[in-house]
Amino acid sequence: MAIFDSSVSRVLLAVFLAVLLAVPLFATSYWMDVCNRIGIAVIAAMGLNILTGFTGQISLGNAAFLSVGAYTTAALAGRGVPFLLVLPASGLVAALVGMVFGVPSLRLKGLYLAIATLAAHFIVEFTVVHWESMTGGVAGTSIPSAKLLGLEFGDDRRLFYPILALALLHLFFARNLFRSKVGKAFIAIRDHDISAEVMGVDVFRHKLLAFAVSSFFVGVAGSLLAYQAHIISPENFPLGVAIDHLGMIIIGGLGSVLGSILGATFITLLPELLRLATGRLAGSFPSLVQLFAALKLGVFGLAIVLFLVFEPDGMAARWQRIKAYWKLYPFSY
Repeated sequence: MAIFDSSVSRVLLAVFLAVLLAVPLFATSYWMDVCNRIGIAVIAAMGLNILTGFTGQISLGNAAFLSVGAYTTAALAGRGVPFLLVLPASGLVAALVGMVFGVPSLRLKGLYLAIATLAAHFIVEFTVVHWESMTGGVAGTSIPSAKLLGLEFGDDRRLFYPILALALLHLFFARNLFRSKVGKAFIAIRDHDISAEVMGVDVFRHKLLAFAVSSFFVGVAGSLLAYQAHIISPENFPLGVAIDHLGMIIIGGLGSVLGSILGATFITLLPELLRLATGRLAGSFPSLVQLFAALKLGVFGLAIVLFLVFEPDGMAARWQRIKAYWKLYPFSY
């Protein structure tokens, strides 16, 4: 089965990529920052979707693995390690940490596993705060600009292209992963782990591998986040980040590569659109600006509830139905 099932899909993808490549030519600095955050969120959400959507292992540790990748980048980049080595190294360190906290998946499932990964968040947060010689503690640490082939990616406009390239690379890898034996084993474990084991799948090994691959994605996202922010501290990685990532894959669609893109874009744009809306209404309703934080959380929660009730398969499933409708039009079958 081809990755792109029709020539129309390939043409649309080419047009979409051309538009993305042109974004830095007309976007403001503000929207370049938003676009870069979307790209980073896509990589992190895809990592979580590999673990939760495709393998069925619920995780609340994404913020922890994101911080591991970011602080590894700070440690290596600060010592002059090249950009192309820092990225995979940050992903590998996050993958190792993810495997350690994935060990309980042998015995735990569902909510119990989620609580175990939640413990990972607090353990990593404690380590970051108290290992001041490496992380800078609560004050944080700085990261030099990324450099590649003599070019310095010191601002959002220049950093956009490496983030875009890495997002596409990770999405391509994920798309092909689930066409492989390993990916099919992940899906078998999600659907029924006992049956998968009876069929010869080493369940524990594949669960650990899922944690490793997922954490690698998130670690690379954390590395890019560090390069974008230039200064990181524990405040950059609250538990709310893990909740946001879960919201991305729920709204976008569990077990869907496209869902990771749509969900990450939706959740990243949501507060920005709310901020613009409250800014426009501030003259008539000044109290809206003060209520922005509560409004953001309320709309975020409402969006998740509405999708769970009316579109539990996410935005990707809705898009697939729209595509199927137009393929069959004017017939209804």
